[in-house]
Amino acid sequence: MELRDYLRIVHRGWLIIVLATLALIGTAATFSMLQSPQYEAGTRVYVSTDSASSVAELGQGTTYTQQIVESFVQVTTTPRVLQPVIDDLSLDRTPAGLAESIAVSTDANTVLMRITATDEDPAVAAEIANSVTDNLINVVGEITPGSSGEDSAVTVEVLQDAVPPESPVSPNVPLNLALGLLVGLALGVGIAVLREVLDTRIRGEHDITAVTDSPILGGISYDPEAQRRPLVVQVDPMSPRAESFRTLRTNLQFLEVGESKRSFVVTSSLQGEGKSTTVANLAITMQEAGQKVLVIDADLRRPRVADYFGLEGAVGLTNVLIGKVDLADVVQYWGPHDLAVLPAGDIPPNPSELLGSPSMDALLRFVEDQFDVVLIDAPPLPVTDAAVLAKRATGAFIVVAAGKTHRHQLGKSVTALETVGAKLFGVIPTMLPTKGPDAYGYGLYNYAYTYEEDRKA
Repeated sequence: MELRDYLRIVHRGWLIIVLATLALIGTAATFSMLQSPQYEAGTRVYVSTDSASSVAELGQGTTYTQQIVESFVQVTTTPRVLQPVIDDLSLDRTPAGLAESIAVSTDANTVLMRITATDEDPAVAAEIANSVTDNLINVVGEITPGSSGEDSAVTVEVLQDAVPPESPVSPNVPLNLALGLLVGLALGVGIAVLREVLDTRIRGEHDITAVTDSPILGGISYDPEAQRRPLVVQVDPMSPRAESFRTLRTNLQFLEVGESKRSFVVTSSLQGEGKSTTVANLAITMQEAGQKVLVIDADLRRPRVADYFGLEGAVGLTNVLIGKVDLADVVQYWGPHDLAVLPAGDIPPNPSELLGSPSMDALLRFVEDQFDVVLIDAPPLPVTDAAVLAKRATGAFIVVAAGKTHRHQLGKSVTALETVGAKLFGVIPTMLPTKGPDAYGYGLYNYAYTYEEDRKA
């Protein structure tokens, strides 16, 4: 993936990222509030040896002291040092338990030690640190031999006594919140990337171009009231969705420039992707632009065109193909511009054979001579009807519903047309969001915004 792909993923999954980040920040805040405050107090001590009589002995003594300081770090947390601390302070702990709250450190190449104690009570933390230091001094005097056999050769002096701290060292609320923020962002981005990898649904132009090199002819914006008003170009001509169809009409004018015959099959990969409404609205915009258009409902399995236009669909294409009626008798005209519509007619038991018959081929050749554009609403490509028709027509468009069609389904549709040698002019994505990374351009938004402002004015 390139950087822009990740930016697109972040844009698509911004809500997931925000929710994950807030959840982790909330978890960190809750954890911090539930934790008991811990206070840390410490002492600093200096370890030295008996005075040396020469420079060489002084160097040897310093080296010896640095080495033995490392041992004292381990000695400090032994029961021999900690048990007297427990007895002196009447602590309800074992030496092993107390050792967990004691930290001993030393700076490299020095003879300085720092002994710190942690406790919920700042005063107790200071008492423990001071008591551990005092008992360490006693133990050092007992376990280190003296140069004369009587006194210890090692001396431990306190440089700084422990005092009760004013503020706790944990929980570190700012640090916990920062960690929650970083982990939440990482988790949110990870979920967004995982969703992008696992979700193969087509959501926009980028996903379509990953499946096929066929051009995107125009995007149809999402309309929540599409089912209630399928002919949006007629009932709400100034809406963003209606403008989408006009943009599509403009783009299609450049297809097969100079060709006298222009018949196009409109199909899809699944039911419910908006192919029939696309055919109907596109035909209206073309007729309004002065073109002579014929709409043929060739979906002989689930015809919808007649219902959308409010026409009688009992007699139509199938009746013409079997020779029962003449074409001129069943073509109906709709709207102020007399858009020609040929309904599906009776549902036949053998739609594929009927659409692939010589009668259908002859019908197409005839109507291509009579009309500027012929739009054919065909069934989805899982059945062979659309491929059969696309082979006989000038070419085909595939309608793809954003958020519904999967990439492999679109890929199979493209392959089905290529197999029969049909020409795929391009893809028409429908149900596109009007905002976000998957919106088709910005013109629709600007147009809708201007229109809304004009209506308010």
